[in-house]
Amino acid sequence: MNRVYVCSCFGVTEKQVKEHADAGACTPRQIASACKAGTDCGSCVRRIQAILGRGSCPRRGLLDQGVPALAAEVTELSEAA
Repeated sequence: MNRVYVCSCFGVTEKQVKEHADAGACTPRQIASACKAGTDCGSCVRRIQAILGRGSCPRRGLLDQGVPALAAEVTELSEAA
């Protein structure tokens, strides 16, 4: 099994970054919050940006409106409870 590491500092793989993106992380900062990738030496941030740029962000519309995508999800969940 080949693992392509994006972040050597924290051992984060490309697959993990994609999983976090699928879960709603649309920016390198949101990826960093999810798994720390990009928070140490920073050399992986461009790679993370490239990975995020390839897929469609399910919450891109919220970001374009200036609404924090992950915060909106928390609000939706708390309103549903």
